[in-house]
Amino acid sequence: MRSLRDGRRHDRSVHRHYRGATRGLALDLGSSRTRAWIPGQGVVADTVSGDGGEYGHGRPVRRGRIVDPESCGRMLARIADRTLGHDRDDTVIVLSHPVLAGPGHRTAAREMLRALGPSDVIVLDSARAAAAYAGPQDNGPLLVVDIGAELTEATLLVGGLVRDARQAETGLSDLGPGEAPAAVVRAVLDMVMAMWRQDRHGALLGALRRGPLLAGGGALRPDVTSGIAVRLGVPVRLADDPATTVVRGAGLVLSSVLRRHAAAPALPGRSG
Repeated sequence: MRSLRDGRRHDRSVHRHYRGATRGLALDLGSSRTRAWIPGQGVVADTVSGDGGEYGHGRPVRRGRIVDPESCGRMLARIADRTLGHDRDDTVIVLSHPVLAGPGHRTAAREMLRALGPSDVIVLDSARAAAAYAGPQDNGPLLVVDIGAELTEATLLVGGLVRDARQAETGLSDLGPGEAPAAVVRAVLDMVMAMWRQDRHGALLGALRRGPLLAGGGALRPDVTSGIAVRLGVPVRLADDPATTVVRGAGLVLSSVLRRHAAAPALPGRSG
């Protein structure tokens, strides 16, 4: 189980120079599926991540890590071509990544996005993306539990920053047909208890009282959500469509960026 404590050390770097961007694409790059969202259209793509035929051999993302950048780049380029067209000089692309994605993953993600030719790129963690879509807006403590196909993360957000994060390399794809999700539920409980032992300011208690936010495909299974609620002893909260919570949140971030750009004054010597 991997962990991260203290949001001040968490990578929050993004490109902040929006050079004429008027369109955009938000992406959630998962181990099992890759989803794309466009302002005004919503979710425009929900595809298997690297099906071995269209994008290359095998899966380019495993356990939340980019293991085949070349194949992954081809997959993202195909999605960008289909959704944005081939001319992307006026676009911003936002991509979410696991909270505990290492620097190698984040660097590879940025390089792949830049290769697509947008004006700017933004990478942000999936917990803050989920909170942007479905979390409370009062900046109070929030526990986000993201249950994917091969990765499960629990993240404590305080004031919109990552205070603590834990990761377990287990998910729905590790369950056999008809198998109860005991391993996934146990992983969530273990991560929350590890946070509890490190919590010095009561933030986790406040987050539990308001109810953990469950995201990811695992949150679509009632046996998973009820198991987590029973083991933690608190009610849980779901977004309208947990499987697309992260990409919709990334899309809201994208929309905010585009609105700020539209409201900014034109640069000297440039139109609108």
